[in-house]
Amino acid sequence: MTLSGFCSTILSLTLGALCVAAAAGCSAQPADFTTTSSLNCVDDSPQCVSHRQTALRSMVADKSKSWVKQPADASAHASGVRLFALRQRRRDLSCDELAHGKREADAAPAVLRASTGRLTHAQIARGVILAGEVSRDLSREQAKRCGRG
Repeated sequence: MTLSGFCSTILSLTLGALCVAAAAGCSAQPADFTTTSSLNCVDDSPQCVSHRQTALRSMVADKSKSWVKQPADASAHASGVRLFALRQRRRDLSCDELAHGKREADAAPAVLRASTGRLTHAQIARGVILAGEVSRDLSREQAKRCGRG
């Protein structure tokens, strides 16, 4: 298996676990996604996974979508929460929000790569792969509804 295939498999498993947990729900309190504490938790400890799941559920459930235009740092991209929430909510985003999300996804690889030393190579690679996939998804949605990509 190539490194790219390995990273893609790991990313799929991680995102699958997030998606299942988000769909299943749990008793944790909703995350305050106006802070970055849940988004900065990037390791695979049960506590961090729980924080990310809670943040994802909160973002997806937020009808105001106030989080869409909040700034994101490398840890937020590495956690995958914001990018995955953008992907899940893409059909509900306005054209302006889609454009903002696509710019964020397009900028994420450079932000992640500049964080060598704070993030592991695997965290950076997973974030870069996810950002590319989210950018493509948002671009397709933009082209379909907004007349541009």
